[in-house]
Amino acid sequence: MMSIFGNSLLVSEKSLDYLWKKQSVTAGNLANVDTPGYKAKYVTFEDLYRAKLEGASGDRAAIKQAADTAVWQVEESETETARMDGNNVVADAEFGELTKSALQYQFVIQSVNSDIARLNSVIKG
Repeated sequence: MMSIFGNSLLVSEKSLDYLWKKQSVTAGNLANVDTPGYKAKYVTFEDLYRAKLEGASGDRAAIKQAADTAVWQVEESETETARMDGNNVVADAEFGELTKSALQYQFVIQSVNSDIARLNSVIKG
């Protein structure tokens, strides 16, 4: 069944995993906005994943390998803070990131649904 979609479901799955983790980390930052000494966290994945996929450019096996080996990491922000308590969470920026990742998540879900609907249409004739 996976070969019907090529690598699109695998790529979408990795993207959704990343976006889910990004939303979770961002929500954690917002939950700790008033915690003294808390350092904001962020997820690294997008640039590395994009570079791997662009490097694979059209080779199905290379795309599959790029998606299979892609991992995200949670990093701690080193940005300076003007706050006396040492917390560097900027609530407005975090809300913006949360909104952005939620919209991206919805877009990927709609893309997968569209792929499945097209396949369903072909099957039904």
